[in-house]
Amino acid sequence: MKKAVITQILISSLSGLTLFLPSQASAQFLPQPWVSIGEKDGDVTYAVGIRALDFGVELGRGPDGATGADVLKFISLPVISPYVGVGWYSEDKGVAFSGGVQVGAGDNVFIGGGYNSVRGVNGQLGIRF
Repeated sequence: MKKAVITQILISSLSGLTLFLPSQASAQFLPQPWVSIGEKDGDVTYAVGIRALDFGVELGRGPDGATGADVLKFISLPVISPYVGVGWYSEDKGVAFSGGVQVGAGDNVFIGGGYNSVRGVNGQLGIRF
């Protein structure tokens, strides 16, 4: 009986420690900038973005001269960071939805790919400080 209680206490304690002890932060304090180039309906699209604390902002230019901004939310995983976002674009394009993933390609470089409903499919290249 004592052995079972001690085992239960140890398991509960270790579980509690993993929840409440600080671990390595996956969210960075220094911003991570990137550039993006893509394609939508045969037109080339461009964007620049910045990420900090698992949130991001991307300013882009789409087809027909539409310009706008997207607010992004990242989910930090060990190697990849998927994201979703919503934005607003001019030239009667209106609300845009986006999603994609960024992958670490080295200590200070990351690559990514995504889709934006106004700017289409895009590739990303960024740096970490």
